[in-house]
Amino acid sequence: MSGHATGSATRRIFIDKQSPKAYHALVQTSEAVRATAADAGLDRSLVELINLRVSQINGCAYCLNAHTRAALRAGETVQRLGVLAAWRDTELFTPAERAALALAEATTEPTDAAAQESAWAAARDALTDDQISAVIWVAVTINAFNRVSIMSKHPVRTEQ
Repeated sequence: MSGHATGSATRRIFIDKQSPKAYHALVQTSEAVRATAADAGLDRSLVELINLRVSQINGCAYCLNAHTRAALRAGETVQRLGVLAAWRDTELFTPAERAALALAEATTEPTDAAAQESAWAAARDALTDDQISAVIWVAVTINAFNRVSIMSKHPVRTEQ
């Protein structure tokens, strides 16, 4: 452990600050994905639902906090945000939203082949090819940001 002070082996570093060029590239990717989603006709609220659902699966407190606020700004309701983790058990989401959420979940947990096939079938019925691609890119990108925040242990601070 050269270069580390005694007792600092478990101290986390903010990898976004430690490697700003890599983080900036991820931010640029996120901006391109946001534009891709808009060009595909995905509304900002749906993008935030995807960001939140993936962050729920990954257990990323920092991203859950940030994207809950973003979803509310995008016009999402408290009711739908409150039941997002159990979206399949409600009638609150449209067929396109349900297809997007299933596809985002399959992207996040790719080892479940049956879920992937089911997600693709639903996506084919409810989304265009451009929308399918955009949903997957949104899920891929938020998965990357989740890993950055989880491994850095980014804090969630009380709002003032």
